[in-house]
Amino acid sequence: MAEKTLLEKLEGLQHKFDEISTLITDPSVISDQKRYVKLNKEYHDLEKILTAKNEYELALGHLAEAKELLDSETDSEMREMAKLEIDEIEPKIPVMEENIKLLLIPVDPEDNKNAIVEIRGGTGGDEAAIFAGDLFKMYTKYCETKGWKLEITNISEGTSGGYKEIIFTVSGENVYGTLKYESGVHRVQRVPQTETQGRVHTSAATVAVLPEAEEFDIELKESDVRVDTFCSSGAGGQSVNTTYSAIRLVHIPTGITVQCQDEKSQHKNKAKAMIELRSRIYAIEHQKYLDEIGSKRKTMVSTGDRSAKIRTYNYPQGRITDHRINFTIYNLSAFMNGDIQSVIDNLIVAENAERLKDSEL
Repeated sequence: MAEKTLLEKLEGLQHKFDEISTLITDPSVISDQKRYVKLNKEYHDLEKILTAKNEYELALGHLAEAKELLDSETDSEMREMAKLEIDEIEPKIPVMEENIKLLLIPVDPEDNKNAIVEIRGGTGGDEAAIFAGDLFKMYTKYCETKGWKLEITNISEGTSGGYKEIIFTVSGENVYGTLKYESGVHRVQRVPQTETQGRVHTSAATVAVLPEAEEFDIELKESDVRVDTFCSSGAGGQSVNTTYSAIRLVHIPTGITVQCQDEKSQHKNKAKAMIELRSRIYAIEHQKYLDEIGSKRKTMVSTGDRSAKIRTYNYPQGRITDHRINFTIYNLSAFMNGDIQSVIDNLIVAENAERLKDSEL
């Protein structure tokens, strides 16, 4: 029986859960932050699986009792009650099994992290920069609906509006696990503001989403980082171009450069820049992980490949098409106002289907 096989796979998890429960209260483990965070995450993951297991076992028990009652009972009213219980429980069993199977498959360990997002205007000149600005507004509104905190670290404004580049961090619950699906090339088809003939142009912007690295994720030696200070540029009041508050960090071994000029304080800019630098170094290793997964699957929906065209925004038709799952909706106005959850949900469903297909469960 399928349920017996599934329950057999879950047998050893309770012992592992009890073992981790003891470990995370051990002072020597707590003092090792990297190990403690890893064990704590494993504890919560196992807790979810065991809760689902208990509900599944309870449902199987009630189903068995109802079937036994139906076989042995002669009273018509009792038989009718047993039939109703069977009809109620039986459809839930496959759903519970699918949920447990998904919980048993290892997820991206970075999903619970905060994210660093960079949007760059691509092909299309001024219009591409304007579109990059539109995407930033879209993500700002989306983050508001999720209750996430968004902080800008660096901006390069377009000559006719929007941004040549904008980099920001997003913090909250399961941020990277949600926003990672946005990595790639976003293409827009519309009549640009600068177009006098009314012709539809195609422009593009690239979005890259990186998991924000914690201090214990990567060791960053101060001797490997060159710190440059310079005057901030752009809007910002009297402090702009008068104090050396902007920070540029160069990681000498890799050549990775980041800068932050959003804060008036040099100390705050350096702290923000250091988080981004650490995350970019960490992302190199994370990309190897993504490439490894991608090589095992024909259609990985969250490869993080910046060169892949993932979505088209067609303004004349009011249409958005996500090319990874051939999913099209006609609510462009609401979508650009931050209502993007339906597309992300469909991408998650598609990825979960792949994960189940690739697993041995």
